[in-house]
Amino acid sequence: QVQLVESGGGLVQAGGSLRLSCAASGRAFSDYSMGWFRQAPGKEREFVAATRWTGTSANYADSVKGRFTISKDYAKNTVYLQMRSLKPEDTAVYYCAANRLGRIGAEDPYEYDYWGQGTQVTVSS
Repeated sequence: QVQLVESGGGLVQAGGSLRLSCAASGRAFSDYSMGWFRQAPGKEREFVAATRWTGTSANYADSVKGRFTISKDYAKNTVYLQMRSLKPEDTAVYYCAANRLGRIGAEDPYEYDYWGQGTQVTVSS
């Protein structure tokens, strides 16, 4: 059974940093791409970043470019989202997701096959 488990969320002041982790288990993910999404109250789930397990390619939403970095540790089957210079508008539940076609250009939530349960990130002003 595929499982994606996020951790690392919390409360941080504006300008601060957080690192989210997503531990993947239950199958081999080497051909998959991994993405981060977020959903604020009353808003639709939106794409944040994506990468593949192999190589260094990554895709970012314009709103986080230059502030967030997605990375992975293949040996640990874990994907990270390093968030810096956080803003109150970054407040949301952050979700990890896996795309079996390995497309880092996939930005629509419906393109992803597996999801974690989410972790709350709150940025205070």
